[in-house]
Amino acid sequence: MAFPLQRGITPPEIEFLSEMELVTVVPRQRLEGLELLSGPTERLLPPQRATLPLWLAILLKRQRRVNIVPPHWLHPECLQIVLQFETETNEYTDAFSPPPRLPGQPRPGGDNRRQPTTTLPRPKYTLDGERYYPTPPFLPQNTALATSETSETDKEIALPYHWLEVGNMLLDAASDDLTEPDQIRRLLKDLREVRMSKMRKGVDVLDTAAVGGGGVSLTGVGAMEIGEMRGFVAGVVEGLRKIGASREQARREQLAEEGPTQGYTQDDDDDMEF
Repeated sequence: MAFPLQRGITPPEIEFLSEMELVTVVPRQRLEGLELLSGPTERLLPPQRATLPLWLAILLKRQRRVNIVPPHWLHPECLQIVLQFETETNEYTDAFSPPPRLPGQPRPGGDNRRQPTTTLPRPKYTLDGERYYPTPPFLPQNTALATSETSETDKEIALPYHWLEVGNMLLDAASDDLTEPDQIRRLLKDLREVRMSKMRKGVDVLDTAAVGGGGVSLTGVGAMEIGEMRGFVAGVVEGLRKIGASREQARREQLAEEGPTQGYTQDDDDDMEF
């Protein structure tokens, strides 16, 4: 007998989707562009940097044809800043650090007149000519920005949507290209534990969310975190709904047994007769 499929997307499927994230590579050999289903890739010409999907970059890395440039957020200093932000900031004690800005989204609380060129919205077109704007994993949230493209003040320290998957895959396949991989692995583990504990604390508000009185804020939560907690949260909400339905049914049965005249006094009967 076959086992029933798990509801929602599974963690292996989330990891498979994250392999479409774009990363920056430094080629070591010349390679012509490839025609892929997601579109043509850039021509690799050493030592010029290029942007490739993560799965292709890992494949070429294992063949020793490229070196992968880690994204800005995957450096130990940036991860330490995010970890301190998650644990020490009063505003985000029970919330999550803000996600990266979307293309064209202004910087909150800053001067919006000058934006780096990498954040401008770049629409793409389907085969039918329809325009659309890409979303993760088709956003350059894991590419390494060149010094000429952005300054230090424009570099944004934020965890992207597939931060956990991309970080673990780069640690496994390209640890020699990362700065202090052991410290990065430790910081990723600490971040995961802190953020998962915050999600478990959010179970307290699920009682209200189950009856339609509120919801759980998931702003800044990553794809793998949602996938791992989906089954637990869905089970808790379903259980709370059943408990609420049984309580409502018991209350209705109690009202039916008491009858419509329950609670009336003799004075009420005299007023009705008058």
